[in-house]
Amino acid sequence: QVQLVESGGGLVQAGGSLRLSCAASGRTFSSYAMGWFRQAPGKEREFVARISWSGGITYYADSVKGRFTVSRDNAKNTVYLQMNSLKPEDAAVYYCAADPRTHLIYYSGMTGYNYWGQGTQVTVSS
Repeated sequence: QVQLVESGGGLVQAGGSLRLSCAASGRTFSSYAMGWFRQAPGKEREFVARISWSGGITYYADSVKGRFTVSRDNAKNTVYLQMNSLKPEDAAVYYCAADPRTHLIYYSGMTGYNYWGQGTQVTVSS
């Protein structure tokens, strides 16, 4: 069982930065690939980024590539999402999720993630 808790959301001006954290409980955190997703009001949840179990491989949605960076610290059971050059269209609730299928690297789907956090709100003012 893995429990995920996101933090770090808030209100930021366009062009600003935020760093989201996702803290995981349990001793098997390094057995999971981790993903970040977001959902804006009235829209479907969408893929943002994914990181391999070791942190050595990352994958991004085109809409955030070059602006967002996903990383993890397995010793701290935490995955991060550094968001720079934020745009109003980045505003959403951001979720982290854990996927035991570590062999999947460049995967942008939502199915297969066993555990999800409750989300953290990111608001970007123009």
